[in-house]
Amino acid sequence: MKTVEIFKTDITQSSIANDVIISLLQIWPECRINFDLHDCDNILRIESSEVLNTADIKEHLHKIGFRAELLD
Repeated sequence: MKTVEIFKTDITQSSIANDVIISLLQIWPECRINFDLHDCDNILRIESSEVLNTADIKEHLHKIGFRAELLD
């Protein structure tokens, strides 16, 4: 079963988004991760074959200096 979580972020630059993707993949290497910075919410999309702990993802982003809120 595939799980997809979508977050609103405060990340606006593609170079920073790429660094964040690298950081996330170090913890969740099995995930497919991308950003849509053209969306007004600067979307972070994480796809996994396992259930994701969204609180852990938000906490990791906070630790590296960014905000993320889960979108319904």
